[in-house]
Amino acid sequence: MESPRPPLPPFTLETAAEKVRLAEDGWNSRDPEKVALAYTPDSQWRNRGEFLNGRPAIIAFLTRKWQRELDYRLIKELWAFRDNRIAVRFAYEWHDDSGNWFRSYGNENWEFDETGLMQRRLACINDTPIAVEDRRFHWPLGRRPDAHTGLGDLGF
Repeated sequence: MESPRPPLPPFTLETAAEKVRLAEDGWNSRDPEKVALAYTPDSQWRNRGEFLNGRPAIIAFLTRKWQRELDYRLIKELWAFRDNRIAVRFAYEWHDDSGNWFRSYGNENWEFDETGLMQRRLACINDTPIAVEDRRFHWPLGRRPDAHTGLGDLGF
């Protein structure tokens, strides 16, 4: 059995928000191996139209993603929660290898096991081309600074 990964369900407003921020921080690391440890070994994902099962598939997916989505910066915000489930909205900015910038918007539904590992992730995502001068996520690569505005304050 895996070590517990707090915060654990059932979630409160505070622990759900903490879980969302921890997920954001992990994804902003752009480290597929590290991120995959937040999921159960047999975690089930739907990401856009792609269906994944298990950590090795998650690692392969994230490796491909961050090879294609360069200078990736993400903000996640809690939308709703109940018991062992959390709904999140998010936006991230990235560019391709030709220098074309995009902002991707989406929603995720998460389900956790009793140890705090995510056992199911369902993500719907839309990409919008943006001009470089329309970028809003300018912090150095890595963790978003605590003082950086969130999605609501940015009008997203």
